[in-house]
Amino acid sequence: MQLTFLGTGTSQGIPTVGCNCTVCLSDNPKDHRLRCSVIITQKETSLLIDTGPDLRQQLLTNSIIDVDAILFTHEHNDHVIGLDDIRPLYFRRKSNIPTYGLERVHNEIKQRFSYMFGNSVYPGVAQIDTHSINENTATFDIDAIQVTPIGVMHGNLPILGYRFGRIAYITDASSISEKQIKKLSNLDIVVINALQRKKHHSHFTLDEAVEFINRIGAKVGYLTHLSHLMGSHDDISLELPKHIHVAYDGLVITH
Repeated sequence: MQLTFLGTGTSQGIPTVGCNCTVCLSDNPKDHRLRCSVIITQKETSLLIDTGPDLRQQLLTNSIIDVDAILFTHEHNDHVIGLDDIRPLYFRRKSNIPTYGLERVHNEIKQRFSYMFGNSVYPGVAQIDTHSINENTATFDIDAIQVTPIGVMHGNLPILGYRFGRIAYITDASSISEKQIKKLSNLDIVVINALQRKKHHSHFTLDEAVEFINRIGAKVGYLTHLSHLMGSHDDISLELPKHIHVAYDGLVITH
């Protein structure tokens, strides 16, 4: 299985518009972060997680020309608003692209992209088949990849993370119940959000993310959804234990 980080930044990305901090002015490519997304591949199956506003650029940069399904974590714009950019993938496959996510998320998507659904379909747009799942949905297969939904709290908003075999991907978490944490046992790799150093109402801080990785006993952890307030990639890396790493755009993990 292979996981590719398409974007590792928070909702504003890095550099942040109008900011002259050292991180935003950095010439280190690892400090340039598009909005959060990953693609999971195994054999001939590819699953895209989230379709943020940078999706077109991410598809081009990573030479992605097809996906077998899209998984949504939640409905905030930095995770869904690039959905229209799946059109080339739809035209290439000549069939509807399945999407998986909370019913609430799909309802929001149908409002924001009403021209893609029902009797109002606009000629030339992509077509998707929506599949509603939740934190109680049993593990299921999408072709060659086994998927387990993980219930996560993003402030007061219930959202989803996902487990794929011995790899888990969770973003925008501020808390996870004991019931859902039990689904994260025996992980080789966990990807978890770490927004900033100061306490935040809807995202893990750096310390909280490190504590979470250690608590669930994952062998290796990767931090994503970082803001410019966190500091530079290199500086953060120096602070972390050996089994925890700062993810960056374009990083590929093979398991």
